[in-house]
Parts: sequence; structure tokens; C-alpha cells
Amino acid sequence: MMITSRNNKPVIIAGAGPVGLCLSLALARRGVRVVIVERLVDLLDQVRRAGTIHPPTLEMLDELGLYAKLEGRGLKAPLMHYWNGADSEPIAVFDHAVLKDDVRFPFALQCDRLKVVEEASKVVATLDLIDLRTATEMIDFRQDADSVTVTVKSQDGATEEITGCYLVSCEGAHSFARKACDIEFEGFAFPDRTMTLSVDFDFNVQRDYSYRNYILDPVQWANLFKWTDVWRLVLPAHPDEDPDKLLDDKVIAEQLQRFHPTGQPYNVVSKSLYTVHQRVAKAFRAGRVLLAGDAAHVNSPIGAMGMNSGIHDAVNLGDKLARVLNGEAGDDLLDLYVRQRRHAAIVHIQAMTIRNKRLMAEGEPGARKERHDELRRSADDPGKAREFMLRASLIQSVRDAAAVQ
Repeated sequence: MMITSRNNKPVIIAGAGPVGLCLSLALARRGVRVVIVERLVDLLDQVRRAGTIHPPTLEMLDELGLYAKLEGRGLKAPLMHYWNGADSEPIAVFDHAVLKDDVRFPFALQCDRLKVVEEASKVVATLDLIDLRTATEMIDFRQDADSVTVTVKSQDGATEEITGCYLVSCEGAHSFARKACDIEFEGFAFPDRTMTLSVDFDFNVQRDYSYRNYILDPVQWANLFKWTDVWRLVLPAHPDEDPDKLLDDKVIAEQLQRFHPTGQPYNVVSKSLYTVHQRVAKAFRAGRVLLAGDAAHVNSPIGAMGMNSGIHDAVNLGDKLARVLNGEAGDDLLDLYVRQRRHAAIVHIQAMTIRNKRLMAEGEPGARKERHDELRRSADDPGKAREFMLRASLIQSVRDAAAVQ
């Protein structure tokens, strides 16, 4: 039965990516009114980027009514391979089956974020409690003891004020709200850059890849993931090279041939180049303004932690905001959200993604051999494999965060 919130002001969410949309659904199912403001006209104009959904996230999406809509649009990926350079056999193979007693979905789902956005926005459109306003940009806000008033600008330049009970920034790494609240984004940027390619080619022709592959190499490390229509390839890019040169079709073709020589042209569907940041906001809350997803923390894409941890933020915050607004708890419950999700971001997400990045490109021969041997031992021992997968799939992150008080 739908509960109607006692609070007559909506929660205002800035950003209609996977995090903002999942937060809106988590609130609406508890009877809380929501206004989402999104600067894009078409939500599907967002960058595809993330494409792996981990088991605990699948459970959360199922609770929001989204899993059944996404299952047939993705690829179930029970296996994860680690490779040493161009070797013909993997160093280690990890199987999500070791998690069968821990989760309802013992696999990852290869399903890119645009599909999550598309299916979530369809559900949002059916709910009277959610007002999704596209082509609407947040340009200012102010708050007092009881409310937040957000000034938005439409595509034609008209401005409007929207008053809500709380504002949640799901705007991404360049969050206007985080900057306006003068919240420090602590951390660093890796010195190298990362190139992401979407390639229409069957990489399994010469090698027996799984849907998720990590290729360890001190010079040409790579992540190779199968999406439904393309393979997604992440490669290192030299920091001192001109970006236009790095993204030149001829240069990309040469790099693809070094990675996987065929002698035939590749069909590159999309290409992008970016600097990888490892940052966590010093605070996830400033009064009635809260941060979630990339607005609160960003990290290396190695390990598929970004979108997943953002959805975990959304579900955690949605539950607590609903309890506060429905009179079940005091406002200080939102500080528990901050403690739990900052803990997850720092102790799990940041630590694991930094470790993953260094593992990929380890160049010192002794350390490289030691890490490869550790991967083999973990994969070959069922108990160690389960421990590894509890961390890699973010199950341990969710459990540890829930234990924080």
C-alpha cells in the first residue's frame, strides 16, 4: 500500500541519470513527492559509459521494479577473467557462483547506463508523485531551517523558483550544488589519461574471452567488456600527447592492432578520452542539501564501481529521507546516510579502484609476479574466491556500510 508523506514539499533532485532516477523511485514508492530537474532535453543524450551492474545493485533494482525490465536487455556475466598481456590462457577466472548463498543474482549484468536511464524514466513517467522536468537547469538555490528554494532556467531562458524540503545533487562530478556549498572534493587525479572505445567486432575470434576481462600489462593494459551491441575497450593514453592526436582514427587503428592484431580495419563506434580522478567530497551534506553518486565521489572505471555505488547511495538515502519525511525518524538520520556512504566510498570504492588501477599496470617484475600468483591462489581456493568476489562485486561494501552507526 502506498504511504503518503506528511510533508507537502517535494524532494528536489538535480540530475536524471541512473542515481537521480533510482532515488526518485525509492522515494515515490514510500509516498514522497519528487521534482527532478535535468538540463538535457533528451535523457538518452547522456554518455553511455558504465555498463556492468553488480549483484547487490541488481537486488536493489529489483526492489525498484527495474530488474525484470533490464534483464532481457543485458548479458548475464557469471565469469570474470584476468589475463597477462597477450597470453593465450587467463591468469585467473572468477565465477560469481561462489556467491550463490549471498545474493539472489549470482552474476553481473552487462547492461549500459542508458538502458537503466531509459527503463527508469519509463517507470517515472507513470508515477504522479514524480515530476520530471527536462531542459531545465538549476542555476541557484537557497535554504533555511525548513526548506530549499531552487532557481531553475528553462531552455528558452525563463526562470522559476521551486521550493522543496531537501535538495539532492545527483549532477555528476561537476556538481553545481557541491561547489555552491563550498564542499571540498578531496583526492587526486592519476597522471595518465584513459581512452574508452566502443568497437563493433567479435574479439572472441582469436581468444576465449568472457564478457568481463582485465588484461594486465605494464605498457598496454586494457579492460575489455562485452555489451549487447559492442565491445567496450578501455586503454591507457599518454598524458603528454595532444588529445586530438590520440583520438585520430589512424592512431586508434594502430593501437587496436597492437592490442588485437587482425590486419583488418576495426569499426570504432565511439571514442573518448578523459583524466581519471579519485575523489570523495569532504561532506555529503550541507543542511538540507545532500550529495549522491558522482557528485559525492568519483573513481577509476576499473572494477565498475561508479554507477553501482551511486545507485547504492540512492537506495540508502531514499530509505532514510522517506523515513524522515514520513515522521518515522528525525532529521539526524540523514547524518547516518553520510557516515555510511562516505565509509563505503573511502574504505571500499576508493581503495579497490586505486588497487585495481595499480594492478593493471604494475611494471616491477617481482611485484607483478606476486600479484599474479595472488590472483591464481584466490581463484583456485573456493573460500578465497568468495572473499575476493564479495569485495569485487561490492557486496562487502554494502554490508560494511550498513553496519556503520
